[in-house]
Amino acid sequence: MAESTPESSTAASSGKTEQAPPLLVNAQYVKDLSFENPRAPASLSDGQRPNPNVNVAIDVNARRMQEKRYEVVLSIRAEASHDEATLFLAEVHYAGLFTIGDVAEKSIERLLLVHAPHLLFPFARAIIADSVRNGGFAPLMVHPIDFASLYRQRKQERAEAQKGDGKDGDGRPSDGEGSEPAAV
Repeated sequence: MAESTPESSTAASSGKTEQAPPLLVNAQYVKDLSFENPRAPASLSDGQRPNPNVNVAIDVNARRMQEKRYEVVLSIRAEASHDEATLFLAEVHYAGLFTIGDVAEKSIERLLLVHAPHLLFPFARAIIADSVRNGGFAPLMVHPIDFASLYRQRKQERAEAQKGDGKDGDGRPSDGEGSEPAAV
């Protein structure tokens, strides 16, 4: 006689089958990593550490690898400067391989460009912080990103740029033919 757990007997008695999650992380990895410290050691040995101006840029791209498998790449670039001199430049392209479950076709782009980077972000953030700290500066803690707002903003920008060229707001041909999820 086979033992049953409370979860399996509940699922069996209710007649429900477990569905695969809509977004499954298969792998995560550093695709590219760069740290430049062009003024070292002078920038580190000055008697006082300057309060740098830090600019952070975020980008997300997705591409289909197989039928339901996609690579999503979250790029974070941080550049610190003081008096127009670059103190450091840190950049990471952190990627994940994701499998999409049974979801509506219209939901795939949002899953890949909002939910997937949300899962990747803490790891990419830690890599940037560690790289900057290892470069002799205080760790750079990139603020949390609202990927949904970023997605809406970039989608609106694409729609405005494509007015009049025969494409709809998704950047897809308006005749109904689909295309791959694009970058945000």
